[in-house]
Amino acid sequence: MNYIIDTHAHYDDKAFDEDREAILASLGAAGIGQVINIGASMQGSKDSLALAGKYPFIYAALGVHPSETTDLTEDDMDWIRDHADGEKVVAIGEIGLDYHDPDDPAPGHQKKWFVRQMDLARGLRLPVIIHSRDAAKDTADIMKAEKAERIGGVCHCYSYSKESAADYLDMGFYIGIGGVLTFKNGKKLKEAASYIPMDRILLETDCPYLAPEPHRGERNSSLYLPYVVEELARIKGIGTDEVIARTTENARRLFGLPEEV
Repeated sequence: MNYIIDTHAHYDDKAFDEDREAILASLGAAGIGQVINIGASMQGSKDSLALAGKYPFIYAALGVHPSETTDLTEDDMDWIRDHADGEKVVAIGEIGLDYHDPDDPAPGHQKKWFVRQMDLARGLRLPVIIHSRDAAKDTADIMKAEKAERIGGVCHCYSYSKESAADYLDMGFYIGIGGVLTFKNGKKLKEAASYIPMDRILLETDCPYLAPEPHRGERNSSLYLPYVVEELARIKGIGTDEVIARTTENARRLFGLPEEV
């Protein structure tokens, strides 16, 4: 049986403090086989590692989101490197660029830590999980300069055009697609999803954010991924079973996840 793999979740988020164990305990029966919990800060990376240690079906990515890089240090990079060799750590991320909020660190500062964490991933031989918002050109330029095709990874929560997707696909990257695909105003992502081949698509939630229709605005969780599966199946003109099988195969290939759940 093919299970859905949620390749990008934040179950360490405080939004799950009241019922985290109950939600995680319910995933298997709902067809969610494995989850990758993503570090978005140093504390988030530590919490992701702890969740992966507690739950057999959870894996961790260690990294720092561009908005959280203000006080990042080389000691932090040493911590990530020292803990990334565990069998439950499957990627470095989420890392990248985010120019949406003017109060975030300056672009130059973000670029420095984006490159530094890509270098870390290269040395560790782990794929990267890239966050990019309102920074398509700079993200692609850095990836090309850093020869990201030799590292591998996924552009998570994809929000750009199908033309931009070609840049990432040319570098061998996967594209992460979640709840935005179901939004009525998600035309651009629907067009990109139609263009991106099935062997390069990963399913993700980014929970607790970006819940799909008909739950838009609510707290998201892996339990809502079937809505994304259904919309992707509609766009691609294939069955939901094929969407699950192909995206699960993709996730296992990129992150080295075991077939047993």
